[in-house]
Amino acid sequence: MKKVKIITIALAIVAVTMIAFVGIYTQTQNRMENRMKDYSFAMDLKGSRNVRLKVNTSNKTIIKDAEGKVVEEENLTDEQIAEKGYVKEEIPNNVEEVKTLENYKISQAIIEQRLKKIGVSNYNIKLEETTGDILVELPENDTTDQTISNISTVGKFELVDSQTNEILMNNQDIKQVKVMYGAGTEETNSGTAVYLDIEFTKEGAKKLEDISNQYVKIENTDTTENETEEQTTTAEKKVSLKIDDAEIMSTSFEKPVRTGKLQLSVGSTATDKKTLQDYVTQASNMATVLDTGNVPVKYDLEENQYILSDITDTTLAIIIYTLLAFVIIGFIVLMIKYKKLGILGVISQVGFISLLMIIVRYTNVVISLEGILGMVFAFLLDYILVNKLLAKANERRQAYKDFFIKMVPIMIMIVTFCFIGWTPISSFGMTMFWGFVLMAIYNVIITNSLLKIGKEEM
Repeated sequence: MKKVKIITIALAIVAVTMIAFVGIYTQTQNRMENRMKDYSFAMDLKGSRNVRLKVNTSNKTIIKDAEGKVVEEENLTDEQIAEKGYVKEEIPNNVEEVKTLENYKISQAIIEQRLKKIGVSNYNIKLEETTGDILVELPENDTTDQTISNISTVGKFELVDSQTNEILMNNQDIKQVKVMYGAGTEETNSGTAVYLDIEFTKEGAKKLEDISNQYVKIENTDTTENETEEQTTTAEKKVSLKIDDAEIMSTSFEKPVRTGKLQLSVGSTATDKKTLQDYVTQASNMATVLDTGNVPVKYDLEENQYILSDITDTTLAIIIYTLLAFVIIGFIVLMIKYKKLGILGVISQVGFISLLMIIVRYTNVVISLEGILGMVFAFLLDYILVNKLLAKANERRQAYKDFFIKMVPIMIMIVTFCFIGWTPISSFGMTMFWGFVLMAIYNVIITNSLLKIGKEEM
């Protein structure tokens, strides 16, 4: 029975080790995909993307009518413009009044807020105050291109009268924007729908209610002279919702909106995971941009350069194989010194390493070279603890207690490191922190169980 328990624990550790080092693969359509979350590597290991956002200096063409109002009609020829008495003008995208140091700093703050909202923790951002250009250094990963798209977008929100182009609401009326899910209707064959939930401020909610009362869809029924036919006409007064001057939708309201919220459907109802994820990503990007406000200055993406890491794959491989060699030597020492119990200690340590690798993935720890060093130190401390537990097989509880009492000063220092904004230090602190947490729990449950069963078998 005791051998069965040891074998069960060992098999569980083997399974965890396979997951940590190989992954979990499932078939998606005609390919196999790893469902395990990727590591978040710092720029010193993965490389970085250097981006320069340059203040736009180009002009845009607008068309005005005889009263000086901007005309939204598109694709008008010069002859049509002259025929209607319109005037074509060239105006800067950034007028001189906009290009101020205050607006440059506001733009930098909004871009940094977007980075934090997206979840990018490892970045550098710098403002060139004389030119207004913003330099951003980002870690290179699968989402870098989308992140750059989000930070280079203006994010201007407007609700305007479709006929007069009068601005009825703008970014200042928005309180927060969230992504929501809902079941599809019978007409759309169920599935899942993705919505952009725009919640307005107290003043914005009042504006929305007034607008929805004024622009509500009204159906009038006209009866012919013979009263044999009825004709229904719908009010044409509509509002247009625009993001960065692009019309998202034009509509009138079915009924007054008193909730202070607008829900916009993103895409159609989805039934497969990939399509749903695409809609969620699209909605999340829009939510990030709108929730952080519009950038007062229009920027162009002038530079988008990938910078290779100084640490090559070969160098990293040498470091990993060297560490692996020391780990194997340490395991051999345990097995020679403690024989059967030493083998159980090695099994326990393999599980510890594997679990720590999984934990740092799902806690979004940014792994730098210092972070790898933190994982090495965590393993060394666990190695020392397991060695003490093996040496004092009859006093494991006291050995465990004595070890962690001595570690209190180190643990306080590690927790402090976690809150330091500099990536190398915080990465080291976070990997060590989770190493300590795992060490405290794992050795009580797994290592203690293995050694207890092994001692009774001897």
